[in-house]
Amino acid sequence: MTANPVTSAQPAQPQHPLHAMTTYELSRYRRELEHALKSLPTQAPVRAQLQDKLGEVKAEQESRLNIAADPRR
Repeated sequence: MTANPVTSAQPAQPQHPLHAMTTYELSRYRRELEHALKSLPTQAPVRAQLQDKLGEVKAEQESRLNIAADPRR
């Protein structure tokens, strides 16, 4: 059997919700999403889903940076 390149390029679903992931897990998941997007053809239907997930990861990372920058929160 051969693997379907569109589905095999997708990173595994994380074990925890984004807010519960460690900084390392979040960074690794972001790298996996970015790599998957680079390896997918531009017309792949799953591309939009991966871009949405990547946007959520970036938002979580930005939120954590804002919290760290303002310790009064």
